[in-house]
Amino acid sequence: MRTQDFYYDLPEELIAQDPLEDRSSSRLMVLNKKTGEIEHKIFKDIIGYLREGDCLVINNTKVIPARLLGNKIGTDAAIEILLLKRRENDIWECLTKPGKKCRVGARISFGDGLLVGEIVDVIEEGNRLIKFEYQGIFEEILDQLGQMPLPPYITHKLKDKNRYQTVYAKYEGSAAAPTAGLHFTQDLLKEIKDKGVNIANVTLHVGLGTFRPVKVENVLEHHMHSEFYNVEEEDAKLINETRKNGGRIISVGTTSCRTLESVTDENGVVHAGSGNTDIFIYPGYKFKAIDCLITNFHLPESTLLMLVSALAGKDNIMNAYEEAVKERYRFFSFGDAMFITE
Repeated sequence: MRTQDFYYDLPEELIAQDPLEDRSSSRLMVLNKKTGEIEHKIFKDIIGYLREGDCLVINNTKVIPARLLGNKIGTDAAIEILLLKRRENDIWECLTKPGKKCRVGARISFGDGLLVGEIVDVIEEGNRLIKFEYQGIFEEILDQLGQMPLPPYITHKLKDKNRYQTVYAKYEGSAAAPTAGLHFTQDLLKEIKDKGVNIANVTLHVGLGTFRPVKVENVLEHHMHSEFYNVEEEDAKLINETRKNGGRIISVGTTSCRTLESVTDENGVVHAGSGNTDIFIYPGYKFKAIDCLITNFHLPESTLLMLVSALAGKDNIMNAYEEAVKERYRFFSFGDAMFITE
């Protein structure tokens, strides 16, 4: 299976730069994974495709303002870092730019010394381990100094940082938003509950590895970075009861999907617990947990495009993406949505 098999041509003007004022007014492409049939709707129409007794599984991770701009102490060189993962206490795994100025021992000041970071190690792929020094509570300082870590293809400044956060975000730890969830409003979630649809939570702290381009020619040689997940007992029970009663498991986003597929056994039973997953889903994968998927439109040749191709069939997905370009859908994080159903 070649990476270039998942390439499609996307005009740059179709990359959404700003979120819509009303989260639920984005467009929705409904794709039947069995027939390949396509319908064009508005996201709030999703309720018409959900059935009483189904279970919607959402990722309640919260994005941290992980982008920090500072200066190297002693030279005043501008340094940008992106917090990826807390390793222990005040040591974080980070991306740094420019890397050549960030050798072990270098110290970086943020907010005129409100926060100081020292590079203690260089690890795989050039990431740095940085130990932070500060007075007070780290999260409060980060909220004061940090910026939302928007993907590089978004060049506009975000006016309201809550718009890169789902309305149900709860547990801090992500370096990127689970963007399929950005389309939901509290009102729409209430309507969905009132219809008799169960809503279960999982947590997967999204790292940048999910979005990293596949640089190998052979898909099977790509290495996924691990991400922390947690599934509570009550949520596992709700999902398992839904399955037992004949309801469908509908994953909101590829992050919820990857979490569920990581904690579900060969008999389709979801097990509560926490850990790290580096699951890589591509065509040929046999899904154990999910029936349907709500997702955004993904980058060409990305692991996420491979995941949706595994669920809906590569030909169906590539045809749907071609249609989305033709119909001028908005792509990527702040873009429109797709519902892969059956």
